[in-house]
Amino acid sequence: MPAIHKITYLNGKIYVGQDRTDTLTYFGSVNSQLVAADFDPDQQFDFTIRKQIVWYRKEASRTETTQKEQEFILKFQANNPSVGYNRWPRYIHNSGSTKSDKDVGF
Repeated sequence: MPAIHKITYLNGKIYVGQDRTDTLTYFGSVNSQLVAADFDPDQQFDFTIRKQIVWYRKEASRTETTQKEQEFILKFQANNPSVGYNRWPRYIHNSGSTKSDKDVGF
């Protein structure tokens, strides 16, 4: 069952990824160095993350799943370094935007 998940870390930053294997314990392929840089060694001893499935289908092509992943990355602004750990698609800051954090939701 292809699915798109949203991972939320202790600092509130998120990562959006896809799972085409229907594996409960799969948490995506986030860049572990990016995440580790945000937590000191003491914080890494007791570490909790939250996994939410935001989209799934019994059957979906790889293309459709990847398109949905990108859609949710943009929706949640997970590619914005101050919000999340996704680095694709590349984040382009729009200083004229009036969108607030409250507009980005699950």
